[in-house]
Amino acid sequence: MIESIAALPMYDWPEVRGEVDAQWVLLRDAFRQKGIDAPQTIVRRNGDLPPVPGGIHDAEGALIAPDPATLPPDELDYHQLWLHPALLFAQTCWGPMELGLSSHVQVVGQPSYDAYEGGQGELYSSALVMRTGEGPEARSPADGKALLPLDLMRSKRFTFNSLDSMSGIIGLTRDLQAAGESLDIFSSRSASGGHRGSIVAVAEGRADIAAIDCESWALAQRFEPAASKVVVIGWTARRKGLPFITARTTPEKTIRAMREALAGLAEQPRIQRVG
Repeated sequence: MIESIAALPMYDWPEVRGEVDAQWVLLRDAFRQKGIDAPQTIVRRNGDLPPVPGGIHDAEGALIAPDPATLPPDELDYHQLWLHPALLFAQTCWGPMELGLSSHVQVVGQPSYDAYEGGQGELYSSALVMRTGEGPEARSPADGKALLPLDLMRSKRFTFNSLDSMSGIIGLTRDLQAAGESLDIFSSRSASGGHRGSIVAVAEGRADIAAIDCESWALAQRFEPAASKVVVIGWTARRKGLPFITARTTPEKTIRAMREALAGLAEQPRIQRVG
């Protein structure tokens, strides 16, 4: 039987790996107290994922991902992680969930974003950043509605982390549509590969504007020097933050126990029970 795996990859910057490990210890011990055989440590590499000979298949038997053993061992393929049949607990994004991942996994809970400007409970928003001096600084709206300086955004070069990112592009797309606009408001669009890369691209003048989820923005202010060269000029509307997920085959009894454990940790930062 394959041992279960867990991961917290979405905010796992090199500078905070100790903090992320400590978060997992908190979760792991709470799960174990509920009788769940949670893994000792989280995975961070394809090489940490148990092999799945013949590849990963869905409930109908269709191949949906290759054997992790065939992938570059020192990289981490998020979709490979999320689809792995041994997945006990991990973070994902509602972008991939809406694009098909939800049919292969189960939602366990939601984190709390109360600690970050732009967050409220399970809801988060993205800060729209431009180079310092190119627009006035904007605080997160108390009502959680989108704050889009359309005239300032028009004809700018937009960069985003990935096309399936709710915080980096999908949420902003929907907010623009609600305002009668579209991504065509920008003169160009380019993928940076990550929120941190988007901030650096804007700071270095390779792009003009980016949408950075509020927790990543908080991390950037702590650890990314380029963050000092950009300013928040707007915000997307608040939406559900990154969900905690488990494999589609995880028993309901285990999911209930994990939810009970999360409920017991509800007063801890960044963790709350699924609503």
